[in-house]
Amino acid sequence: MNDPFNKDPAVEYGAPVHVAPGVRRITCPNPSAYTFTGTQSYLVGEGDLALIDPGPEGSAHLDAIMAALTPDEKITDIIVTHSHRDHSPGARVLSERTGALVWAWGAHGAGITPTMQALIDTGAEIGGGEGGDLDFLPDRKLADGDSVSGGNWTLTALHTPGHMSNHISLELEGTGIVFTGDLVMGFATTLVSPPDGDMAAFMSSLERLSERTDDMLYLPGHGHAVEDPHGMLAYQRAHRQKRLEQILSALSSGAKDAATLTREIYTDVDPALHGAAQRNVLASLIGLYDQGQVSPDGPIAVDAVFARA
Repeated sequence: MNDPFNKDPAVEYGAPVHVAPGVRRITCPNPSAYTFTGTQSYLVGEGDLALIDPGPEGSAHLDAIMAALTPDEKITDIIVTHSHRDHSPGARVLSERTGALVWAWGAHGAGITPTMQALIDTGAEIGGGEGGDLDFLPDRKLADGDSVSGGNWTLTALHTPGHMSNHISLELEGTGIVFTGDLVMGFATTLVSPPDGDMAAFMSSLERLSERTDDMLYLPGHGHAVEDPHGMLAYQRAHRQKRLEQILSALSSGAKDAATLTREIYTDVDPALHGAAQRNVLASLIGLYDQGQVSPDGPIAVDAVFARA
């Protein structure tokens, strides 16, 4: 299956770009190996607008969002897909400037799975927490299936945990458009770092989107629009399944920790990104442990050695 990712680095900062009818994208100038060209903020609708993922607190990006508004427009609702610092901190700043309500599935850490919570409760040293906006708290919660509406738009929340426990995607009703946050990005696969990230939940979220046959366009938190959602999902699910199989195969020759597995398996990935890959491997090992397929030599931890069960 061909790589579906668009790695074209061309981007326009500080200006709204029309990416779909009634949808403008403004890219934050915070490029990195993990954000690609930067965080994508989206203005949805006309007149009374929704803003999806305002990004970090940096004034230049927030000023660019405000400058994109015409005299007859105002932001009435701010919706955050998840509480990472490149997505959520600007919400409170813009809420104070506009009076808009801030919506999200919940506070940082909301929705964490029983498996991950049990690890936290045992004091397991599993690392994680990269980039978490620990202070994030929405004004209103969006449960799965709940909607927010403006004059000519309705956005419906789909709880899609995995990258983060409080991650949601947003369906723009009647259009075939889904804003996928960091669940499905346009340039690369997603970091899944325990305990906020959960590989089993991530795979379930990909499967859930795969069952939605009418979706025609994904607008992600990072990277270009995904014009073939079902092809992208098929690729990503197959890719993740292949990694799980590689982990199990590598463990067939003996017990190993996540760092060793990463070096053996991720030979096709820039070593500079092995830190993130190791977090994905640990998330996969925890999921396989929960399924009874692997077992650690002691308490689950960053350096725990796993063997086939």
